[in-house]
Amino acid sequence: MPAITNPVIVQSDRSVLLEVQNPLYEEARDSLAIFAELEKSPEYMHTYRITPLSLWNAASSGVTVVDVLTGLEQYSKFSLPDAVRTEIQQLMGRYGLVKLIRDGEKLCLVAEDPVILLEIIRHKEVKLLLAFGERETNYDSPNLAVKRVEINPEARGQIKQLLMKLFYPVEDLAGYSEGTPLPIAWRAAKPEGDPFALRSYQQEAVATFHQQGSVHGGSGVLVLPCGAGKTVIGMGVMAELQCETLILTTNNSAVKQWLRELADKTTLEDTQMGEYTGEKKEICPVTVATYQILTHRSSTTGEFSHFHLFNEKNWGLIIYDEVHLLPAPVFRATADLQAKRRLGLTATLVREDGKEEEVFSLIGPKKVDVPWRLLEAQGWIATAVCTEWRIPMSQSRRMDYALAEERGKFRLAAENPRKLERVLELMEQHREDLVLVIGQYVRQLEMLARELNASIITGKTPQQERDRLYEEFRSGRLHCLVVSKVANFAIDLPDANVAIQVSGTFGSRQEEAQRLGRILRPKQGDGKAYFYSLVSKDTKEQEFAMHRQLFLTEQGYAYKIMIEEDLEK
Repeated sequence: MPAITNPVIVQSDRSVLLEVQNPLYEEARDSLAIFAELEKSPEYMHTYRITPLSLWNAASSGVTVVDVLTGLEQYSKFSLPDAVRTEIQQLMGRYGLVKLIRDGEKLCLVAEDPVILLEIIRHKEVKLLLAFGERETNYDSPNLAVKRVEINPEARGQIKQLLMKLFYPVEDLAGYSEGTPLPIAWRAAKPEGDPFALRSYQQEAVATFHQQGSVHGGSGVLVLPCGAGKTVIGMGVMAELQCETLILTTNNSAVKQWLRELADKTTLEDTQMGEYTGEKKEICPVTVATYQILTHRSSTTGEFSHFHLFNEKNWGLIIYDEVHLLPAPVFRATADLQAKRRLGLTATLVREDGKEEEVFSLIGPKKVDVPWRLLEAQGWIATAVCTEWRIPMSQSRRMDYALAEERGKFRLAAENPRKLERVLELMEQHREDLVLVIGQYVRQLEMLARELNASIITGKTPQQERDRLYEEFRSGRLHCLVVSKVANFAIDLPDANVAIQVSGTFGSRQEEAQRLGRILRPKQGDGKAYFYSLVSKDTKEQEFAMHRQLFLTEQGYAYKIMIEEDLEK
């Protein structure tokens, strides 16, 4: 029942205000995260928005209208606006109104309500995706009771994309090809030991994706924190399906990490695993490739040179690692791969280009979203302490900033030389720890590496040198590593426990999450990880920092704000 002491205010435009200082804040935040998106997170009042996609993702994972309305009513100060109640019912009710099924060799679009299906198939773009005979059918009669229509089998992805835009999110029950069989089992860590075993939440994630092989399983996205073992969950799905698999990931280091994990934890032989990158072109029963190689072409208008990899073998599963980074050309290719099982893995489904709907329609809906703080409480990831240091600029730099164009303002703030003093102080404070210094601009990182006498990895660093430095850091021979955004994704540095972010990609929420994720593996000692973000005070960079922190705020992380004194005033 509504109570004035509750922390939530639901507004008629489907925005939701949440009081941070309220004793019920954490409970309400966790409830909202299931079906709403965090938009703003100032100090005292956070703003969420209930969107069609957030409701459809919730519906696809079994959340009901009653669950959503009950959650809102439980924490709301006032009665829910009738318009919001109605919109939630109508939007969630649209999920699954239209389904894709298999009828023998035919792919069919079905709906219980013939009016809905008639409306859809009369749409000019949908007509082009119907099976050849269906295109010639006259659907003008108002007396038609159409509940099933045949679709061109090759248009399975296109029809889902199109109907998403028409506000009819399709439930795809058409099933998947089995692919070429491949025996995969867990390997014992030691000859006399037990086979590797998944943690309980990892087992649950695999089971939720697979759905015992039913048409309800086989495609979708699993969202888990960095350090929670997304790679082994992917291997768990492979072990469940027992089929040849194509794994797509972000860079060569991530490819090698997948291959190391597969060799260490499964019974796959070396000859059954291949690397498909700029360095090697191996096609094996399990092939690990980069997005970069798949999107390579000799000219901007030429064909993609390596798209044949998608059809090279009879893959039973395609795994999209860091699925939130999926390039547009791979999206387009994936529209033609709807008969393959598709697994997306990510720490955050946030895409700065707004293509979350593409992930939903082409990879599949969000099947699992494990709260970061839940795994932290259970000891599976480290407790993180997040601090934002706001650092003033010198008078001369402030003048340059005032006269600069908008984009130039951000870079001037990001490369503020005064950040060096804070980095040196933090390095002294954490001299016994393993520290990553992370930034956006190479010139700034090269200066820091010189001052810290530390090794540096940027996009120009050869792959062999990267692998050597990563290994020295893992072994503890290096205590500090300066890294550009090449280290944002899919890099396994389990003992790193301090990250100092000196600059970032404007307001990128997913980058902030990925960078924190670099230090979230469980720790020895006090078990804590320390994440520092250095921003220039009263600048565009400070504004962007507030946006960058949105996703982590939604996960329950609070940034302690420290303001450095301006000695020139």
